[in-house]
Formats: sequence, C-alpha cells, structure tokens
Amino acid sequence: MADNLVLTVTALNMYVKSLLDGDVNLQNVYVKGEISNFKAAAGGHYYMTIKDENARIRAAMFRNANSRLRFMPENDMSVIIRGRVSLYEQGGEYQLIIDDMQPDGAGALAAAFEQLKKKLSAKGMFDPSHKKPIPRFPDRVGVITSGTGAAVRDIVNVISRRYPSAEIVLCPVAVQGDAAAPEISAAIKLFNKKKAADVLIVGRGGGSIEDLWAFNEEAVANAVYDSEIPVISAVGHETDFTICDFVADLRAPTPSAAAELAVPDSRELYDRFLSLSRMIYSSCAGYLYSQENKLNTVCSRLEAKSPGKLIENYTMRCDYAREKIETSSARYVEKNKSELERLILRLDSSSPLKIMAKGYSVAFKGGKIVKSVKSLCPGDEISLRVYDGSVKCEVKDNG
Repeated sequence: MADNLVLTVTALNMYVKSLLDGDVNLQNVYVKGEISNFKAAAGGHYYMTIKDENARIRAAMFRNANSRLRFMPENDMSVIIRGRVSLYEQGGEYQLIIDDMQPDGAGALAAAFEQLKKKLSAKGMFDPSHKKPIPRFPDRVGVITSGTGAAVRDIVNVISRRYPSAEIVLCPVAVQGDAAAPEISAAIKLFNKKKAADVLIVGRGGGSIEDLWAFNEEAVANAVYDSEIPVISAVGHETDFTICDFVADLRAPTPSAAAELAVPDSRELYDRFLSLSRMIYSSCAGYLYSQENKLNTVCSRLEAKSPGKLIENYTMRCDYAREKIETSSARYVEKNKSELERLILRLDSSSPLKIMAKGYSVAFKGGKIVKSVKSLCPGDEISLRVYDGSVKCEVKDNG
C-alpha cells in the first residue's frame, strides 16, 4: 500500500474484510465456546456472542445454515462451531459466520472427548499443514467400515457410478464395541504397509455418541495421523463430529459424501475432455493459455463480489438497523413515561381537593365563588363546599 494513502473507514473495513475472506485458513475453522446474547432475528437468522473464560467473538448463523440444526441454541449453552471468519464492515467488527453447530457436552463421554481433543491438539495432530491432499484420480480406493452396513453399500454405489475405473478395496471391520478401535487402526496400518490404496475412506453410518465412540479413540487417531495414504473421515451424519474427523486429511459429512470427495465424476471429466478437445482443434496453445488466465481473473473478481456475500452483508445491516430502531423507540417511550408521571404528581399536589382535605372549604353563591363578605347579605343562601361534599347555609350576619 502506497505511503501516506488516506483511507476512508469504509475502504479500510472493505480491505480488512477482503483479507479475512481470502485467507484459506479462516474459511473452515472449528471453534468451541459458550453462547451468550443469543437473538433469533425476524428474518430467521441467529446472532450471538461466542465466549470462553478470556475472550469473546460475535457470530452470525444465517437461516439456510440454522435450518439444518437439530436443536435450538440457548444462552449459556456450550457448543462446537464450524464456520468462517469475516468482518461486518459497517460495525468494523470481525465475526464468525457459522456453517454448522453442535452441542458440546454429553456427560463422561463428552468430557473424555474434550480431554483427548485437547491432548492431540497440543501435539499438533490437527495442524492443517500436516494434512495431505486427496488425489484427483485415484486408481484404488480403500474402504474401512462395516462389511454389512448401509455405509459400505452407499460408498460402493457412489464410486461405481461416478468413477467406475477405480478399484474398491474393502477391509471390513467392527465399527462399534470394544473390538472396533483396534480393528480400525489395524486396517489403516495394513493398507499403508501393503500400499493397497491411493486414498482411504474410514467411517460408518450415524448413531449415538456411544455408537460412534470407536472413532474417538486415541489408537484410531494415531493411525490416521501416521497414515501415508490420505484419509477421508466419514463418521455418522453431517452434525456428528469425532476425533477422527479432526485428525483426518478431509472430513466428509456422510459416507456417500466421502465417496464423492474421493473420486471425480467421470461424466464431468468426459464433458471436460470434449470441451478441451474442441478448444485444442480450434485454437493454439498460446491462445488457450491467455484465455485461461483471463477466465481465472474473471472468476476471482466474481467470487470477490459474490451476490451471496452482498446479500449477507445487507441482511445484517437491516437486522442491526431494526434492533437500533427498537432500542431507540423503547428509550423514547420510557423517557416520556417518566415525564408524564412527574407532571401527574405535580398536578395532583396542586389539586384544590388536596387543600380542602386539610379542613378548608369554599363558599358559592349562585354558582359563583364568594370572594368577600361584602357580596353577602343576611338571609342569603350559600353553598359551602367541603372535602367530601356540599352543605346549604343561610347567612345570619355578614359583619
């Protein structure tokens, strides 16, 4: 950035937002914390603060993401979040945009999960720099799961349909119970020893935390971490998280999704091949190179100005504006209510009835207040108004 360049606040915030949105390491982060200041906005979006003992960060979960939740977030609830870091430009505050969330805490198993997670994290076993890329065109896909469950059928069906040239090497194992963790870790080691696959899918279908516990064992985590073959973890459903997910090179929300991530779609490859063939026959290599660069530039610009991101930004502005209007209205009503109460008390203290209650009275003659004895004559009838009523009187003497 040039020296002495003076930025507007808007330009500065836009620049910082572009840095955060462009950082790959901040686009898929896992955050654990406690919910506070939770609010479900009228538009269906959730806004909250995620905090721990020493810090806090504002967070937003848009309607298309929170519609997949199986629970309603509440204040003081401990959660594990998957999302991306961004900046709310108008407020100049960085925040989490939440893509997925799950409750954190289910008794002893949850405590053990957190302890092991903390231990392995301290060892660097979740470090993104250790994760290996998934090969684009694997010849052999290793599958470590139950040999009879729905998961293996889904994986085989998806791979056979998408990329039939890939060889599927199945190693059936127990996926729950005491024998599961040793069998899973042994299968991973065997694949590596035999170099029997280019990529491994390790997982099972959904279940309770007890059913999935084998994938939270340290032995499985160590085997996944030590594997020279890239590992895709596919345990349970989309909202299920295990230690295996954190250690693996790639997490898939379901076994079927893991199969899709493990192999390309042959139909898409064929279409791409035809397209490239036509381009080769109709143009030269230099032209292709220049057009590819132009295309990449345009894609980058379109991504930076994505309508989805603009919609998110304006949605948040509307929600914050609505909140500000509601707060200002409440303050205005409260202020005028206090002023009205003060005037009522003042008016009440000046009421003639208050004075008359102390023993004073008012005389009327012909409906008019008698202000002087000179306006009265003996025999005149007057009405004497006291605190609790009126009495008729006759003037005997006005001297």
